[in-house]
Amino acid sequence: MMSRNPADTRTRILETAWKLLESGDKAVRMSDIAKGAGISRQALYLHFPNRAELLIAVTRHIDSVNDVDTRLAPSRAATRGVERLETFIAAWGGYIPQIHGISVALRAMQGDPEAAAAWDDRMQAVRHGCAAAIRALATDGDLREDLTEEAATDLLWVLLSVENWERLVRDCGWSQDAYLREVTALAHHALLAQSRS
Repeated sequence: MMSRNPADTRTRILETAWKLLESGDKAVRMSDIAKGAGISRQALYLHFPNRAELLIAVTRHIDSVNDVDTRLAPSRAATRGVERLETFIAAWGGYIPQIHGISVALRAMQGDPEAAAAWDDRMQAVRHGCAAAIRALATDGDLREDLTEEAATDLLWVLLSVENWERLVRDCGWSQDAYLREVTALAHHALLAQSRS
């Protein structure tokens, strides 16, 4: 007998949506998710009024399952800007392989505003982490003087994009260790004041 606990049903919906999205089917519908979760479409809409909310919840559920807060703890606890930068790169760069499948699924659904909203929500969270690292560098006086914090955040955010990881690790055959090492070196060169680079 299925549980009537709303929290259990919500988790089952999120897990089903995650599995269906990672299967590579670009046309995952609410009815597919409801069927996979063993509930009616009406019940699904009680938990998630629209597809955009569901897709955003899936990306956040993946973060929760993968304990992203623990991954980010060293960066958030860093007392120096350079340390915050390096630990953020390690945390996000090391997390990309875990969320790559869902990123492929959401990005493949181009033209779908709900999928775009879900992926944008995830990328804005990454940008927020980049901004915090840049702010810490600026506070310490270690940010290149000719860069504004906004421009430096832009650079770091683009450097750490999933697309760049794909090109280097998937297409070019780099190891994950090589990716992290070289991206960290590039960030140092691009962002740090000359005396620290």
